[in-house]
Amino acid sequence: MDGTLLDLAFDNDFWLRQVPRLYAAQHKLEIEQARQQLFDLYHEYKGTLNWYCTDFWSEQLQLDIIGHKKQLAHNIALRPGTLEFLQQAKAQRKQLVLVTNAHPDTLQVKLDKSLIADYFDEIYSSHQFGQPKESVSFWQQLEQTIEAELSECLFIDDTESILTIAQQSGVKFVVAVNQPDSQLPQQESMVYPNVNQLTELMPRETDGQSRSKK
Repeated sequence: MDGTLLDLAFDNDFWLRQVPRLYAAQHKLEIEQARQQLFDLYHEYKGTLNWYCTDFWSEQLQLDIIGHKKQLAHNIALRPGTLEFLQQAKAQRKQLVLVTNAHPDTLQVKLDKSLIADYFDEIYSSHQFGQPKESVSFWQQLEQTIEAELSECLFIDDTESILTIAQQSGVKFVVAVNQPDSQLPQQESMVYPNVNQLTELMPRETDGQSRSKK
């Protein structure tokens, strides 16, 4: 979802700028000291389910993470082409499944702001499975839940390591988004087919049974 359907600029700003500012104020630290402490923690938990868990970070940092996200929700934005892609996919009767590492609280905030939930047949947070998308177990559980074989699916993501795990888990078609954050330069994947806007996929989507996920 983040970096694929939604502009990752919101999350990067929140975790790299807003949280250090709030953490420094809460714990009476200099901003650089706060950043160092936070970035050490980020590095420790990156790729785990806790990395995406607002409850975990609220407890660790003694900050109301979801409350602050709600205050800044006006900055949540769709990536260019997202709405057009979803509209076209629905018109072509594609089955769309949203799978995200976002904590359910964060997911709800973003769905409320973006108004894209109705385009999806199914929506899942990795927290429902107890494993992040970086885990083979996540994909095994997802396949059992969605009543479809991963070999029939198209998966779109902005993180190469997740695309790799998805492919190793049986997802046949994977595509990378090459500019998840509108404020950062485009970086094309050297490993997977990649697009900037999701609408670039539509001419290739001819199989009415394909399923798009993020």
